[in-house]
Amino acid sequence: MKKNDANRNLEENAKQKDLAYNKSDGTDQFMTTDQGVKVNDDNNSLKAGDRGPSLLEDFILREKITHFDHERIPERIVHARGSAAHGYFQPNAEAKKYSKAGFLQDANSTTPVFVRFSTVAGFRGSTDMARDVRGFAVKFYTEEGNFDLVGNNIPIFFIQDAAKFPDLVHAVKPEPHHEMPQAASAHDTFWDFISLMPESMHMIMWAMSDRAIPRSYRMMEGFGVHTFRFINKKNESSFVKFHWKPKLGTHAVVWDEAVKISGNDPDFHRRDLWEAIESGSFPEWELGVQVIPEADEHKFDFDLLDPTKIVPEELVPVTIIGKMVLNRNPDNFFAETEQVAFHPGHIVPGIDFTNDPLLQGRLFSYTDTQLSRLGSPNFHEIPINRPIAPMHNNQRDGHMRQEINVGRVSYHPNSLGGGCPFQAKIAEGGFESYNERIDAKKVRERSESFADHFSQAKLFFESQTQVEQDHIINALRFELSKVEVPAIRERMLGLLSQVDTNLAKAVAKGLGMQVPRSPERPMNHGVGADDKGKQEPKPLVKYAQTSDALSMIKNKLNSDTIESRQVAFLCADGVDGNSVNTMKAALEKEGATVKIIGTNATAIKTAEGKELKVDHNLLTVSSVLFDAVFIPAGEASIDRLKEEEKIPEFLNDTYKHCKVIGADQEGILLLNETNFVLQLSEAKLEEQGIITSDTTKASLTADFISAMGEHRFWIREKPLT
Repeated sequence: MKKNDANRNLEENAKQKDLAYNKSDGTDQFMTTDQGVKVNDDNNSLKAGDRGPSLLEDFILREKITHFDHERIPERIVHARGSAAHGYFQPNAEAKKYSKAGFLQDANSTTPVFVRFSTVAGFRGSTDMARDVRGFAVKFYTEEGNFDLVGNNIPIFFIQDAAKFPDLVHAVKPEPHHEMPQAASAHDTFWDFISLMPESMHMIMWAMSDRAIPRSYRMMEGFGVHTFRFINKKNESSFVKFHWKPKLGTHAVVWDEAVKISGNDPDFHRRDLWEAIESGSFPEWELGVQVIPEADEHKFDFDLLDPTKIVPEELVPVTIIGKMVLNRNPDNFFAETEQVAFHPGHIVPGIDFTNDPLLQGRLFSYTDTQLSRLGSPNFHEIPINRPIAPMHNNQRDGHMRQEINVGRVSYHPNSLGGGCPFQAKIAEGGFESYNERIDAKKVRERSESFADHFSQAKLFFESQTQVEQDHIINALRFELSKVEVPAIRERMLGLLSQVDTNLAKAVAKGLGMQVPRSPERPMNHGVGADDKGKQEPKPLVKYAQTSDALSMIKNKLNSDTIESRQVAFLCADGVDGNSVNTMKAALEKEGATVKIIGTNATAIKTAEGKELKVDHNLLTVSSVLFDAVFIPAGEASIDRLKEEEKIPEFLNDTYKHCKVIGADQEGILLLNETNFVLQLSEAKLEEQGIITSDTTKASLTADFISAMGEHRFWIREKPLT
């Protein structure tokens, strides 16, 4: 579907909504109470005289205030801050080979979905740009019932067993004596916990990487985290790992940028998702699976059931089985985004669980959470949670029951109701748990196959480019510098030395410390230490020492498209209208979005005397909100921009964050106000992603767009020594 067609459809939908709420006779436009009584005066409470006391009989006031006082529900313990959208999923011809799930059988069919993205640690009012894992939860409204794929943008987790989940969350949340810091892991309790839990080291590498500060929800991968099962029509079982691959590639911001975005626009990710969908630039992902035959369960040097491990794509490639498109924003944030209830236990025939100990604990936790947050076991009746499949069972009553059940029968078996509802046979679509044989003693232990905590942490770190490794080192320096207890820092350096010696040394240098000669023993006070208090890391696993799929820069998903990228045009009165329009048209043809940044909030005059609408006043924005900057020609415009104190900071930050800068004719003169341009020879400008009408080889527009396709020019960053 073309963008213009999509926009027309969205506008038509909006008109239909308006018509639905505003009848032609105007009868539904009157304000009423919750009981439908029309309200004559909503501005004044009922009083005994105009200066007298308010009267208790004012049922209009009492209803309004009571409802207001109860508008809030408990926020989620984790994943409290989120954003969501509606869309659809469409399988391809490959999908039905692996699973008998109905929504995967027909490549011409689509299944409605609702997707919620979120940060994990912060409260609802925190910033979108915290260094954090991002939730990636998808609700499929299938004809066989709802299937919830509840995952993250990182394929693994901090812990191996759900018994440690409350401890992890308590540690990362604000410290209880003063409730600080908000939405941040850079404090003592978190790193105290991590320093005593080596099983977290692989996840720490991901969390300290740029994966934890994505450019957009639309530009991050999603993962099911756990190993699930697929069962096909032949009743053959396979282990499966879920992957969401974004159409726009995987991209991130840099840390300095994230900090400044939080100050400029803490709703940066929310706004990005909303505006992309409203403009018709619908976010899209491919759904991929790594399928491992049941016979191959034990062929790897790691355990498939260990949630702190990935299956490297070099060992098991990702097979694409469909795509997901998000094409509609919610109508009401609270009713949909806030009240949606995901649960990893919501599965359909053809999909089943494994014995992953973290997954098993989540199957209990989510139901308990929904009962607490939404106040009733009837949370499935809230419109956003209702399946499209018909519901028939003997569950009754409870707080906020909406279903009106008729008849006298609410039990099974029965004869008074003709035996209804009937139990479905397997051939009729009835769910059957996979017939897995289990023969074991009840123990509180972990398998020895879960004991290697460092090999994949090392694999991840060594798979990164030098730039990405430097970002991980700087992130660890920042986080551990916030830790006040020296012993915690020392323990962490000991653990890092088990991942990579040079990594540990580089972090230690930034802390002004030395790497301990040997890590503290036992390294894990919870599990894994033998009777002598020693825990030796196992040898490196046999797969390749690096994996390009783990690096966002090397990853083939790092698409060169500039679709929906935001470009700031710095303009003032006297700007060359042709320079603006030529570049603007070329960028919009490629799907990018142009924002005119002016010296006022309304409009400016071009050199040709035409009015140019301003999208943002220079005073209200920063370069961190944009992906590239262009300075159009126009002598008067450049002279005026030179007077703006914010211009040098705007351009210097753009350069510092390795983004593309373009300048046409006189626009080049504005670059002389910066710290960087005089340090670069003319020959190096284009090499550094600075595209000007003096240095361009093809055309200014073509070269600027080509440079934007690189997204960042990391050559500007000086390697750590």
